[in-house]
Amino acid sequence: MKRFEGRVAFITGASKGIGKAIAEKFAIEGAKLCIIDVDEQVLSKTFSEFKDKGFDVFHQVADVSKREQVEAFVDSAVKEFGKIDILVNNAGVIRDNLLFKMEDSDWDMVMNVHLKGSFNCARAVQRYMVDNKYGRIINLSSTSALGNRGQANYSTAKAGLQGFTKTLAIELGKFGITANAVAPGFIETDMTRATAKRIGISFEELVKHSVSQIPVGRSGKPEDIANAVLFFAMEESSFVNGQVLYVAGGPKA
Repeated sequence: MKRFEGRVAFITGASKGIGKAIAEKFAIEGAKLCIIDVDEQVLSKTFSEFKDKGFDVFHQVADVSKREQVEAFVDSAVKEFGKIDILVNNAGVIRDNLLFKMEDSDWDMVMNVHLKGSFNCARAVQRYMVDNKYGRIINLSSTSALGNRGQANYSTAKAGLQGFTKTLAIELGKFGITANAVAPGFIETDMTRATAKRIGISFEELVKHSVSQIPVGRSGKPEDIANAVLFFAMEESSFVNGQVLYVAGGPKA
């Protein structure tokens, strides 16, 4: 029997990169998928790929920062599959800049997607999880939570997610629901490609520089993060609650 046979996993920002890798890992292990993204074209492409692989997938375009869109999707997903067992708050954006150049819109966008989005999704699914006396909530933080030049907004949001995670763990633990966070280090994704472009170097140069700072001597891949997320969702990790796991090739915090 596959590890997540009979489970339903809801992954935000699941069209590409880390979110897509997480969704695929869950599906391979038998889970039914509920996936959302704001990019309709990319979401449709990923949905088609997953269906071709035989995955059981429910998808919809939705903005995690909009409460009504999140709640409508969650209600529809529960009608489709009967429940939601696992929530992975992965959706994210970057609007990097030094503090004196950062616009209000840069700050608001990052806060709305990362913090308000995770809040909206957790609030929407918890009522079903509480009724079922079971749930796994995994939030995607980052090593940037420890501070990172040019990311006052992103660092703040990712640090906030760690506090959010620990509070969910305290409030929801008695209902059979655990909440944990995964904090990736340097991972090769479209987001890190955008970082290279912002600072004016090639992606290859950014990878080389990053690897030189990583004790294991390689950059991270989306699958590395997916493996950590699946650990927190497993039955065997039911006594692990309110923790932040840095997946960065070396110690961070």
